Amino acid sequence: MKESKQGCRPRKAPDSRIIKKGVVRILQRFIRLGMCLTPWPAPKVMQGPGSVRNLPLSLKKMNLKKPLIVTGKTVRGSGLLNGMLETMESIGIPGVIFDGVKPNPTNREVEAGVSAFRENRCDCLIAFGGGSPMDCAKAIGARIARPGKTVPELQGMFRVLRPTPVIFAVPTTAGTGSETTIAAVITDTAANHKAAIMDLSLMPKFAVLDPELTVGLPPRTTAETGMDALCHAVEAYTNDAYNSRMEKELARRAVKLIFDNLQKVYENGTDLEARQKMQQAAFCAGRAFTRGCVGYVHAVGHPLSSLYGIPHGRAMGILLPHVMRAYGAAAHKRIAELSDVCGLTKEEAGIPEKAEAFIQWIEELKARMDIPERPDMIRREDVEQIAEWAEKEGNPLYPVPVIWSREEFVGFIRTLLTEEDLAET
Repeated sequence: MKESKQGCRPRKAPDSRIIKKGVVRILQRFIRLGMCLTPWPAPKVMQGPGSVRNLPLSLKKMNLKKPLIVTGKTVRGSGLLNGMLETMESIGIPGVIFDGVKPNPTNREVEAGVSAFRENRCDCLIAFGGGSPMDCAKAIGARIARPGKTVPELQGMFRVLRPTPVIFAVPTTAGTGSETTIAAVITDTAANHKAAIMDLSLMPKFAVLDPELTVGLPPRTTAETGMDALCHAVEAYTNDAYNSRMEKELARRAVKLIFDNLQKVYENGTDLEARQKMQQAAFCAGRAFTRGCVGYVHAVGHPLSSLYGIPHGRAMGILLPHVMRAYGAAAHKRIAELSDVCGLTKEEAGIPEKAEAFIQWIEELKARMDIPERPDMIRREDVEQIAEWAEKEGNPLYPVPVIWSREEFVGFIRTLLTEEDLAET
């Protein structure tokens, strides 16, 4: 019997990128199983105007006597600490202030904080400010728990695995959600690379949502931190794979609160009710992405912050609609559901139409708040490095709708550049 010509043809070797993507999805199934078996903690919440003054009483009840207050010089100089410090003084709790935190904190600032904690014999941490002080405080806690490990050695999943000093989180912005996450994002100065320490022990014990602390935020900061919260909620929702029903509902709630209130607080920063709702939105979004994870907006955005020093929230705001559109049909159903939450289209509209309406709303909101359309800071010679770091961060952890190879990250980043950028030598 003659062998058919079809049988004689050599089989085409499978594309290595397809194999890698298959392996990533298999690994994510195991991660999902681990997520289901993990007892996710959550901070106790104190909220309402003036609620920060009640924090020292919680310290006293827990027999904590000397907190290290981790903050930045701008927050310290603004007087926002005064109410809490007055209460602490009245009940005999001395606080040690470490105000060396800058935007996009580095391992050097963490080590300075560790020294301040040890030299002053502190017994707990109060993170007071935006995402940077909270990330720095968590990393200080991780280093106290793991004195033999450096920050780069602790970056990654579950490398602390020991109790940290008790952490209290007092956000003065409404965006990062760091008051309810297990992550601390720190830049390694040697590699000029930003990465997260992620461990259940980093979850704050208390979160204080006091809208009075956000009233003085300038419109630009309000816009950028609000876009950060929106990014957390949208990415957690479109990822879907690790989420329970609770994370899905928290993400939807956060999106609706932001839809109703972000432009209000951008235009009128003294609206206490809207400020409180934005803090609630950031908190809900933080809880959603703690389990649901973020996605490629963060994977590409983190290198932009570390390479060019732009605020994290601005990077998130710039990239969010571009990444959501680049995911294509794989993300349409989830994005369309968020469109329904906001009532952006008629009920009978199709899924692609609803998804596009939501992405267009993000773009219009960006324009109204003067957030750039594209990341014009990207240098052509950095594209490969950004793609390398983005792929390393995003795969295999982030359960995104579409998995990108390094080459696809390069292609996506190039779509963000203008013709003038591409023409540069």
